[in-house]
Amino acid sequence: MKKLITILICQSILLASASAQELDNDVEDIKQVILSAYVEGVHNAGNVETVEQGFHPGFDMLILQNNTLNKLAIYNWMISIKRRKADPANSNLPEVTCKFLDVDVTGDAAVVKLELHREGTLLFTDYLCLYRFEEGWKIVSKLFHRH
Repeated sequence: MKKLITILICQSILLASASAQELDNDVEDIKQVILSAYVEGVHNAGNVETVEQGFHPGFDMLILQNNTLNKLAIYNWMISIKRRKADPANSNLPEVTCKFLDVDVTGDAAVVKLELHREGTLLFTDYLCLYRFEEGWKIVSKLFHRH
């Protein structure tokens, strides 16, 4: 009986270790998608291909203004991003940096809370939702608070 209990404990530890490693891999993959597609793609480099790789085509940003909730689809947001990047006045802006506050993963769904900073000034607190698709993690929605 003692041997059986020891075997069960060892199996439980191995399973927990494998699950923890998988979760760590998911968290790193999610952070990489956000850094590449969102921080670099949207805020810094403005690379459309990079944005498209990390955002799902059905992405919506939810915007609360004057007690009214509006949606901004990725294709409309991309127009704004392209226009902002084409403006020479924005070419010398210091880069936006990201601080991850929380990455919560459950199966194929994740929610990430992060802060965006420029030159040490807090610009936004964002809440990004992601799903894992066959091709990897994709950002599917965003809520934010502008500071």
